[in-house]
Amino acid sequence: MSGTGTTYTSTFIFATKPYDDEFHRLNDEIAERARSIPGFLGEEAWENPETGLHSEVYYWDSLEALRQLIGMDTHREAKRLHERWIGPYRVVIGEVLSTYGQQGLGLEHAPAQTS
Repeated sequence: MSGTGTTYTSTFIFATKPYDDEFHRLNDEIAERARSIPGFLGEEAWENPETGLHSEVYYWDSLEALRQLIGMDTHREAKRLHERWIGPYRVVIGEVLSTYGQQGLGLEHAPAQTS
């Protein structure tokens, strides 16, 4: 993530249910398309095996970039079918005020940095 400008996060926390092939197809497509949105800064995922909760965090350089993810047809389809694959969930949209330490720690699929 860059050290300039505003950064936003979209965090999706949910209880998992068994996944099927359609879940993996939609999830993979959404993730791949999200990574191609201008303004995508990276993502990370966390699981808590004790609670069964899973969390995915996407980082964005603008709310407009985040809105592109939310507006995707595959994202809307996954939301419509979500009860097949997830239990209780929570979505948190946040503005990052500051970060400390190693900036890329935990990030997956971070776009190449340009100088």
